Amino acid sequence: MTSNADNHLSEERNEKLYGKIEDLTFKGTTTIGVAARDGVILASDTRVTMGSMVAHKKGKKVYRIDDRLAMTISGNVADAQRTVELLKADARIYRLENKRSMPVKTAARLVANLFFSARMAPYIAQILVGGVDDSGPHVYALDPFGSLTEEKTVATGSGSPIAYGVLEDKIKDGMLVSEALPIVVRSVVSAMKRNVATGDSFDVALIDEKGYRELAEEEKRGL
Repeated sequence: MTSNADNHLSEERNEKLYGKIEDLTFKGTTTIGVAARDGVILASDTRVTMGSMVAHKKGKKVYRIDDRLAMTISGNVADAQRTVELLKADARIYRLENKRSMPVKTAARLVANLFFSARMAPYIAQILVGGVDDSGPHVYALDPFGSLTEEKTVATGSGSPIAYGVLEDKIKDGMLVSEALPIVVRSVVSAMKRNVATGDSFDVALIDEKGYRELAEEEKRGL
């Protein structure tokens, strides 16, 4: 059994190695998740930073996991991408065994268990898991230690305070995807204008009963 003293020493060691978790996960990127009445919207910018340097201008941060299941990533790229691949593998196994898509909460709980089991040397990532299942549209937010919360509207990353300013002012309960979509895009664009670690372009994915779909460039320009 691990004592409180051992946990404290592990936390001190991790802070020396990685810095404070909240500093690392709040350093760059803006990702957004909205659970509307008829589906889910996931969005992110595409800028990847390494300290003060822009390491990549077209980084992918929204990933399809299954037909009606997706996730966004922010934080350490290697940790986040490993999380994506593990969840994709679990979703495929679930589909083979159960002949249906993995429920959104099950997917989020798997990521939470993964992060919690590695809490002594944590995955430096913040994840949004969103999708549509038999119980409707859902979005879940996860921190590096595996804390799991269901949200109607959520943003992560260094641009999130700016994004929240738009989202909390404009998003209303019961909105349709078509009504919420322009607001989500406006919130990402606002973060790109005001946060230096957010920028270059943005990606938007829609998940509904028909499945997962990413907006084409022409559609994004029209919003």
